[in-house]
Amino acid sequence: MIFQERAQPREAFILKRGEYDQPGEKVPRGLPAVLPPLPAGAPNNRLGLAQWLVSGEHPLTARVWVNRAWEKFFGTGLARTSENLGSQADWPSHPELLDWLATEFVRLKWDMKAMQKLIVTSATYRQSARVTPALLERDPDNLLLARGPRFRLSAESVRDQALAVSGLLVEKLGGPSVRPYMPAGVWDETSVYGDLRGYKAEAGEGLYRRTLYTIWKRTAAPPTMLLFDSPNREICTAKRSRTNTPLQALALLNEVTYVEAARRLAEQMLLAGGTTPEARVAWAFRRATARQPDAAELRTLTAGLTTRLARFQQDETAAQKLIAQGTSKPDPKLNPAELAAYTTAANIILNLDEVITRE
Repeated sequence: MIFQERAQPREAFILKRGEYDQPGEKVPRGLPAVLPPLPAGAPNNRLGLAQWLVSGEHPLTARVWVNRAWEKFFGTGLARTSENLGSQADWPSHPELLDWLATEFVRLKWDMKAMQKLIVTSATYRQSARVTPALLERDPDNLLLARGPRFRLSAESVRDQALAVSGLLVEKLGGPSVRPYMPAGVWDETSVYGDLRGYKAEAGEGLYRRTLYTIWKRTAAPPTMLLFDSPNREICTAKRSRTNTPLQALALLNEVTYVEAARRLAEQMLLAGGTTPEARVAWAFRRATARQPDAAELRTLTAGLTTRLARFQQDETAAQKLIAQGTSKPDPKLNPAELAAYTTAANIILNLDEVITRE
């Protein structure tokens, strides 16, 4: 047994100078005076607090949840300051819509899946994300909701997307944390001894599990995750920032996870994508973006592929070095120069804005 209920509730005191052994004035349980009181008949304990939170008359709970759910799907909440809906927060762009969604959430008995379905099946969410110059000038932040949402995927989703498109993703559920690739010495900078030094990546399926399962050292987070604005977990983060920097593109082009994913996608292009360069490029493009490339895109990618193939045929050492990235072995039946050329093409496809952007 980890814990058990006390016979009598613990009393709380103001601690003098924060010293645990110097209790001062007794502090009764209750809510801050600025908030509504507990519902009539509710016990003055955690059960009463839970009843208070989900009371239909509570002014914040449903609004806060609905606003955060809206932010997940649209990139921005109806109230932009989703981490703060108090008096200092931004006023909602559509206050009546926020209130209606909140009351609907309560009417649906706090059914989160039902609310998510309501949002994603709405005409607002299903709009095209394309924007005209006139609309962009009038409403650059899409506060009027005149177009569909478009924003970059989260750090975890960017990695999982590359693994999934390439076929490397291991979809096993549960289990202990895993250790994927990490630059050498990251943990050593903040640890002197013990298991927290000398980080060693796994050699099996742990390299390709969802990022959700990645072991995370609070003072030495995975650098690629931080590049894509994942919180470092040193403090609680209610709302992530979202940036677009050249370093992110460099990581997608050069970090071992993405190079290995590109090579695996290239193997599939050669083995299952067709018999011509155009067919193979179109196959990979559709797999990554869920659409066929237009003529200009196909022409550009194919021309680049031809150029790089000629280069790797003249420099087999460079080809071998590229396809050797990662712990998984390249298919020995494939020509190294051809595989390297298709790896660079796949790398470009995985780095496309469409692939790492949600719209």
